[in-house]
Amino acid sequence: DFMYKFCARQELALSSLSPEEPSTIIQFTYTSNAQMYSLLKRTAAKCSNIAHVYSIGRSTEGRDLLVIEFSNNPGQHELLEPEIKLVGNMHGNEVLGRQLLIYLAQYLCSEYNLGNQRIQTIVNTTRIHILASMNPDGYELAASEGHLLNGWTNGRANAQNIDLNRNFPDLTSIFYRNRRSRHYRIDHIPIPDSYWFGKVAPETYAVMKWIRSLPFVQSASLHGGELVISYPFDFSRHPQEERMFSPTPDELVPSVLTDPLSTRRSSSILSVVRMSDFNYLHTNCLEITVELGCDKFPSEAELYPEWKRNKEALLSFMEYQVHRGIKGVVTDTEGNGIKGASVSVRGVRKDVTTAEDGDYWRLLNPGTHILTATAKGYSRVSKRVHLPRTMNKAGRVDFVLEKVWFLFRIERQEKPWWWNYFSQSGISPPQWLLRSV
Repeated sequence: DFMYKFCARQELALSSLSPEEPSTIIQFTYTSNAQMYSLLKRTAAKCSNIAHVYSIGRSTEGRDLLVIEFSNNPGQHELLEPEIKLVGNMHGNEVLGRQLLIYLAQYLCSEYNLGNQRIQTIVNTTRIHILASMNPDGYELAASEGHLLNGWTNGRANAQNIDLNRNFPDLTSIFYRNRRSRHYRIDHIPIPDSYWFGKVAPETYAVMKWIRSLPFVQSASLHGGELVISYPFDFSRHPQEERMFSPTPDELVPSVLTDPLSTRRSSSILSVVRMSDFNYLHTNCLEITVELGCDKFPSEAELYPEWKRNKEALLSFMEYQVHRGIKGVVTDTEGNGIKGASVSVRGVRKDVTTAEDGDYWRLLNPGTHILTATAKGYSRVSKRVHLPRTMNKAGRVDFVLEKVWFLFRIERQEKPWWWNYFSQSGISPPQWLLRSV
């Protein structure tokens, strides 16, 4: 009863927002899976200079997990251009996020072509990936029942009856077990072997591969059923105490990220949201979970008002938040980018690693920070950086690391008794055995 009254108050407050006619014409109706695929492909064809579609895999019943990408150089990562992803419909019966992302794709394409400078700047400076439906099979079931008949659970899971949000590896428990160890890294925690012994949904597997394949900086997963924003760690240290505050090493950063949506922000633990924790603990990506409203399956008449309520927040999320903090390139002395170098911030036990070309992004609040870049076989370089509050884009901080040669230590040390045996036999002595001497 309390949650019903809370939701009713929130909906009443939001309903007072006055709608404005968009310059882009969008049909605010529900979209079947076939219509969604057709619409996204037609949108990409209409804006082929800035958009293209690609599939990251298939659902249990064989439906495409189709992504539409927006960039001034679609299909390629550009040096220092941050990448962001938006995911909807992980739960098949939470349909508003799916529709908003379909509308957003149409809006970005149309407004870019109409010469909207704000949209052109967003697309030209950011690589945006939109997965409108992560669970098209569940949506099919929910949509067949319709707005009035659909319950709170029908269509939530995939066709194997797996809740996709709880199907990602539980890395948070590993973090809590090891957090007291001084040398334990809480970033890029590997997927435990035991995870693969369980049932991994094809949708989950496809999204994990997708997350690992691109250097995402930031992400938002759109849900329904509440009116809050949550961010890692969604899985509490004490699962029985669901509303316990569970801060991350980057705790101050998410509070800045959610400023455009601050009326909805909450750090309470409302459910187990493993996908955002997986993003945070396994990759560089910081993902927030956006609960769009209390009605998981609003009536078609509500779609346009909901678009008006959420459009500005979605644009701001892409426009400002991913461009906060610092970015740069880690190279060797010859100017070659170093892949997999770590960039750390003193006082924050969460590093980011460089992408294929040596570029990195680090979301940071204003203030003075000590940054250190390291890579295996290279020297360590530290820099002191001050980020003023007036900055409206990421500061550039590059690192040049010198190669460190260790072979001379092996050659100078006294050789063991068996060394001459190999040398006189014409066999190359096994250098690796020297490590145990």
